[in-house]
Amino acid sequence: MNGLVWRLDDWGKPAWIAAMILGFVVFWPIGLFILFYMIRSGRMGCGHSFGPWSEHRKARWDAKMERMQEKLDRWRAFRERAFSPAQQHGFAPSGNRAFDEYRSETLRRLEEEAQEFRDFLDNLRHAKDKAEFDQFMNDRRTRPTPPAKDDEAPRAS
Repeated sequence: MNGLVWRLDDWGKPAWIAAMILGFVVFWPIGLFILFYMIRSGRMGCGHSFGPWSEHRKARWDAKMERMQEKLDRWRAFRERAFSPAQQHGFAPSGNRAFDEYRSETLRRLEEEAQEFRDFLDNLRHAKDKAEFDQFMNDRRTRPTPPAKDDEAPRAS
């Protein structure tokens, strides 16, 4: 049996395909067995192989995973640099710790004041909208209702 496998390996993939087709013609389970053997051993270039090409595929997979890990490491390093507290406002550390703390505290305080101002403007807009709505409702209540026409009066049935 091993001699036949080695001979077919020497002839390549076309010999294996011919053997598989011949196996289907003679007796279909033989062709099916050859097909599964080709897939499992890696001779078809697909599936889970444990044959001579499996080391090559495993090496390629490992190389791809290493490249992906390098990309993730570069992305993490970029994010740490770009989104560090000093970099959030576009400032690199000055080297003087007291000044960096003063700067970050001042920026934090300014952010709080900006948020308070935005809240104040929102409240102002809400009050203006409420005043306009109240004016509309008052105008609507005081508006005289038009007299009903005789055509539109409900009829008693």
